[in-house]
Amino acid sequence: MELDIGINKKDREKIAEGLTKTLADTYTLYLKTHNFHFNVTGPQFQTLHLMFETQYNELWLALDLIAERIRALGVFVPGFHELDKIASIKSDEGVPKATEMIQSLVKGHEAVTKTARGVFEIADKSKDQPTADLLTERMNVHEKTAWMLRSLLEKP
Repeated sequence: MELDIGINKKDREKIAEGLTKTLADTYTLYLKTHNFHFNVTGPQFQTLHLMFETQYNELWLALDLIAERIRALGVFVPGFHELDKIASIKSDEGVPKATEMIQSLVKGHEAVTKTARGVFEIADKSKDQPTADLLTERMNVHEKTAWMLRSLLEKP
């Protein structure tokens, strides 16, 4: 049955393409954060271990919301190998020190924010309020998380 939600097919596909990039970045950031949770060491271990756990759980839930929106637009969600190819966030080599983990996650959250912001313009122009709402929430979460992580890097 043909999809008829008030957004033409071309615009739905363009929005879904942007959401797929957002999904790819979010998934890579999820994996990175979960890995850092496993491997963090040092004087901030307890704080970072718990913070990373909270963050990767939030990212995991976000993945489902983003993927479901792509499907609601009538587009299939690619598998991990395809997502890995289009993600702007790349994996870290080895096990970074705690401070490097924090810096990497700040950059990751900022990257997802920029990706989402680019898609927002397309969704807004197409009057796709559900996608715009989803992206607004994602940008809010990523900007706040980046700020909190950045605060850990301040010298006393």
